[in-house]
Amino acid sequence: QVQLVESGGGLVQPGGSLRLSCAASGFPFSKYPLSWYRQAPGSERELVASISSLVATTNYADSVKGRFTISRDNAENTVFLQMNSLKPEDTAVYYCTVVVTGRRYWGQGTQVTVSS
Repeated sequence: QVQLVESGGGLVQPGGSLRLSCAASGFPFSKYPLSWYRQAPGSERELVASISSLVATTNYADSVKGRFTISRDNAENTVFLQMNSLKPEDTAVYYCTVVVTGRRYWGQGTQVTVSS
C-alpha cells in the first residue's frame, strides 16, 4: 500500500526558510520520480518541483526557481523540499505525490503559512 506522509510545515516570516519532508512507503522508492505540489485557498493545485529517479534530475516552477530545492534520500525513502526566501504568496498546503502503476497517490499535505 502506497503511503506518503508530509511534515515540516508551519508559520514563518517573509524571507524565512522551511524544510519539508515526505516519507514514502509501499513501493520501490528509488525507481520512481516524485513531485511536490501546492494548493492555496481558492486556487488550483500546482506543480512546485519534481525529481527523477536514480540520477535525480530536478525541475521547478518559475515562481520558485532559485529559492526552493527538491532532493531525495533513497536510503531513507524520503523526498525533501528546502524552501528559502519565502514569500506570502508561497502560503499553501504542500503535497508530495507519486504515480505508481498508473495511479497518482497524494499525501495528506502540510500547511505552510508565510506571514509577518
